[in-house]
Amino acid sequence: MDIRITDSDAADADTIESELLKALHESLRQSRNEQFVLRASSYSGDMIGGLTASSSYGWLLIKTLWVNQAFRGQGIGQALMREAEHRGRTMGCHSAWLDTSNPASQVFYDKLGYVEFGHLSNGAEQFPPEHQRWFMKKSL
Repeated sequence: MDIRITDSDAADADTIESELLKALHESLRQSRNEQFVLRASSYSGDMIGGLTASSSYGWLLIKTLWVNQAFRGQGIGQALMREAEHRGRTMGCHSAWLDTSNPASQVFYDKLGYVEFGHLSNGAEQFPPEHQRWFMKKSL
């Protein structure tokens, strides 16, 4: 069989994830598999933050959390996380997990009750030197 591998786009990424979840649903016992996106907006309607998440096997995965630099420190990230955790519970999730490579974010999630369950680290000779990624979880 001849195949061709090429770069693609976000639409294909959505299709790939959807097809994988469908195949897993057909072969493994599961809970709800759903995705959601939360948006934080200013009173003028501008997006100032957001969060993407999905559920699988009773776990809520916080994929991305972003708050505009000008609005950080005002509780927006905490509000997005609280809403995501609430939605996770209503979807039947017992726990949440995430990963981060930002030390300040690791402290932020720690304050929200997340605990480290693993990490990846680069050595001094690897690029970028001493880079770390923390994997964290929390019971809902």
